[in-house]
Amino acid sequence: MILNSRVVLAKFFAGITLVVLCVTSLAGHATTEDELWVMLQKAAVAARALSYEGIFVCQTGQQAKSVQITHLYDGRNEFARNVVLDGATREVLSQGSNLVIYNQKNEKIVIEKRRGQNMFPAILPMNFDSIRDNYEVHLSTEERVADRQARVLFLEPKDRLRYSYKFWIDSEYGLLLKSVRFNQRSEIIESIGFNRLSLMNSVALDWFTPKIDHKKNYVMEDEPVILPDGKLSVTWEIKELPAGYRKVDQMVRMVPGKPYPVMHMIFSDGLASVSLFIEPTNKSGKTKVALATTGSTSFYAGVNNGHLVTAVGEVPEATVVQIANAVIIGK
Repeated sequence: MILNSRVVLAKFFAGITLVVLCVTSLAGHATTEDELWVMLQKAAVAARALSYEGIFVCQTGQQAKSVQITHLYDGRNEFARNVVLDGATREVLSQGSNLVIYNQKNEKIVIEKRRGQNMFPAILPMNFDSIRDNYEVHLSTEERVADRQARVLFLEPKDRLRYSYKFWIDSEYGLLLKSVRFNQRSEIIESIGFNRLSLMNSVALDWFTPKIDHKKNYVMEDEPVILPDGKLSVTWEIKELPAGYRKVDQMVRMVPGKPYPVMHMIFSDGLASVSLFIEPTNKSGKTKVALATTGSTSFYAGVNNGHLVTAVGEVPEATVVQIANAVIIGK
């Protein structure tokens, strides 16, 4: 069923009223650039505040997979179920920022618990301050995606420390219909877009459950052991992060197979993110500096004062190198 458009728009615009008021009160009449930023802000809200179901295709390099998504917002809480339709069985159920993943591994289904990730179409941040500082937005033409009219926007970085993006935003409801990420050579490194989409009228949650295969053995993955920061036997500090990036999370945890605690930090510019890991080096073997990129993900590992420092994220190589090298470890 398709929601009555007035009901959808009333709920949708309630979430962005403050954004529009801020823009119009400052400028009297929004400039073209301000209107484009508001359009992106609407897309961020719509992905979370609308109820919809459909199928989108995610392509990275030579690999492509189709994902069925069902998303519900009941006025207070978000519920979503993503089912990978190709290859091994994989389902992701999320309520707010809590995720439960059912992942097939050989003859068993491993149940994993995670904290929230920005999954399509909710990949845009709610706070655009950092984005506006580090990217420029441009309007292109209108195209059709999943049989819906969409406005096309380009998001281009002001430096070479992040990738550029192209977004297709639904002209009627503001939902992000398609996203393409480009590397510094303007090559497509990731494409995600709906090929079928409809808005929902029902608030029933009968779909919010995994599909159980009684022939499989279901096992719960051990949750990572989170330790106080003081458990890490090293003093460190971060200096001179790449422009626009800031630390958004930090934890010390025990990782299976490693005898020592690992420091894990996450840095973000509001759109791109990088994970940084600090741990003692393996004294039984030599640790080499490594730098590599696979698809949209860059990886860097180096030794710093007896510790292995690893940075990984969907950013250019220069960014992971700078973040890893920003770590100063005390003796």
